[in-house]
Amino acid sequence: MSTVGLACAACGWPVPPDAPRPFACAHRGRDDADHLIEHRLAPELLLDAGDDPNPFVRWRRGLWAWHAAQRRGIDDAAFVARVRHLDDRIAAVDGHGFRTTPWVDAPRLGQRLGLDLRIKDETGNVAGSHKARHLMGLLLHLDVADPDPGAPLAIASCGNAALAAAVLARAAGRVLQVCVPPEAEPAVLARLHGLGASVITCARAAGEAGDPCLHRFRQALAAGALPFCCQGSENGLAIDGGQTLMLEIIAAGGAPLDDLVVQVGGGALASACMQACERAMVCGLLRQLPRIHTVQTRGAAPLARAWSGVCQRAQSEGQSLAAALDYSAQHRSEFMWPWEGAPHSIASGIVDDETYDWHAVLRGMAASGGSSVVVDEATLRQANALARATTGGEPSHTGTAGLAGLLQLQRQGVIAKGARVGLLWTGVQR
Repeated sequence: MSTVGLACAACGWPVPPDAPRPFACAHRGRDDADHLIEHRLAPELLLDAGDDPNPFVRWRRGLWAWHAAQRRGIDDAAFVARVRHLDDRIAAVDGHGFRTTPWVDAPRLGQRLGLDLRIKDETGNVAGSHKARHLMGLLLHLDVADPDPGAPLAIASCGNAALAAAVLARAAGRVLQVCVPPEAEPAVLARLHGLGASVITCARAAGEAGDPCLHRFRQALAAGALPFCCQGSENGLAIDGGQTLMLEIIAAGGAPLDDLVVQVGGGALASACMQACERAMVCGLLRQLPRIHTVQTRGAAPLARAWSGVCQRAQSEGQSLAAALDYSAQHRSEFMWPWEGAPHSIASGIVDDETYDWHAVLRGMAASGGSSVVVDEATLRQANALARATTGGEPSHTGTAGLAGLLQLQRQGVIAKGARVGLLWTGVQR
């Protein structure tokens, strides 16, 4: 079996290979570095394991959970059986399990924009968004390696991630604590309660910096809960499952994308897409990287601010962009800090106070020649109306925020007419 490992991107600390809970770097919090665990997959390891419609069967060899199972004497057939068993239980809770989601041409919308446009539609995925992909990778690891299956799980979220966590936790018979803001949608809260989650409403105290939900989430972790979340900074294994989305796009074939536009809140989705592209390039599944552009709202744009800071440092210090990125990894507080004031947007799923996976995303943007764009509320509304009118379905404003970014990038002349562009519909309207 090829050598694989988990290591910290900032300090290189190697996670012990048999660690049952390899979620975060042991050195996190000791300095100003951006300590984040990454799964480093051996280049010769073939990612694609056939054409099974379940992404966690097809791409299982790219999951840390699969390698953890191998080390514990659980062979490939037994691991696949575990995936299918969990998937059946998820289907019993949510109505369906994991299947390859549509990656389709969007001719009407593409014609309106003058582009060759394709859309990855995650609105029909488990719990109505891509978030369940991140969490399924975590749940599979817990299934094969957790020494205490009675330990509670915890997550901080305003909607999609919380629902995905609640569905998966219910399917696995795990207790789940969900930290939500006071403005969480009533339909989301009702579903969370219906799934048996313990919901903790987290109001923002006067003068409090950062997301109060994340603060309460970390208190739950300190009390013994496990991070069942979509922030790679809290649980690096969240990125593994998220990569299946991009791997499905790559496996579908066709002409390579010129550009991929990805909406960013905490950053795990963009990080997963970028790392999946890098893996696929090494393994020969992808011929060229698309330029990856990230989208945030004016209500909260910490990633765009960090990207600007790195670019300014490179220019002012006469450094390469790579050198400025290396510096930023060791000096997090100079580039990434909580958004001043309470963030608000109609695209509520991407108004995180911080972009927790920021550095991995900046590295991917730099490697692909991408960019960062910030959109206003009018453009978010325009994009959602345009998406519904031309492609059908009921994506949310968060789900179509990538289209809002594309509209802005076209206005700025970053994406030219005729380009082959990919978008992600990442959440359904509730």
